[in-house]
Amino acid sequence: MPEAPEPTGSPARRHVTFPSAGATAHGYLALPPSGRGPGLIVIQEWWGLDHHIADVTDRLAREGFVALAPDLYGGGVAHNADEAYRMMQELPVGRGVELLSGAVDHLLGRPEVTSATVGAVGFCMGGGFVLYLAAADPRVSAAVPFYGVIQGELPDFSGLRADVLGHFGENDNTIPLDGLERLRRVMREESGVEPDFRLYPAGHAFFNDERPSYHAESATSAWQSTLSFLHQRLD
Repeated sequence: MPEAPEPTGSPARRHVTFPSAGATAHGYLALPPSGRGPGLIVIQEWWGLDHHIADVTDRLAREGFVALAPDLYGGGVAHNADEAYRMMQELPVGRGVELLSGAVDHLLGRPEVTSATVGAVGFCMGGGFVLYLAAADPRVSAAVPFYGVIQGELPDFSGLRADVLGHFGENDNTIPLDGLERLRRVMREESGVEPDFRLYPAGHAFFNDERPSYHAESATSAWQSTLSFLHQRLD
């Protein structure tokens, strides 16, 4: 039986491969209805490249971006927190940044991408990787970490060129507010970039509408400000 046609205005979806970090990487690509637009990297939570991240990638494509979600786990998706923690620990930060820089290469080399730089949006583990990537790769001009978890030491922000909009939950025990203030201070001192960190009356993973932690009002507010931020810096 042939597949049903996608609804009008839905993004064109495809799985892509590209060279990255000395290997072949995989990712999920969604194109905007126009077929062209600014490039945007979408970075997974510790669960992996699951349905939620694919859905967010589609939503960003519908907003006009050529959105690419690299698969940092090589096809693996965690089914519980213990498994997710193990998989996250098995991905060294340096290796993850290499894979993501390869995704930036791929995205900027695609004919559909109209921007000279890319944005990066990430969640939980992926939010931390947004900051690591932006610190290491000046081709990232707009960085949006959602409750980004920094693994280990803070990155060296001296090479940061991106504007930063961060979304965090006031009740998120994984990211203490004093640690967030330290992150702001170090980023400002090392790069001159003053990040825009916003707090919401929610806990961790408040944007993930497939988890009990979802907080609709906070998610809607963060999404709207993210879209405005990205369009202002990438269009």
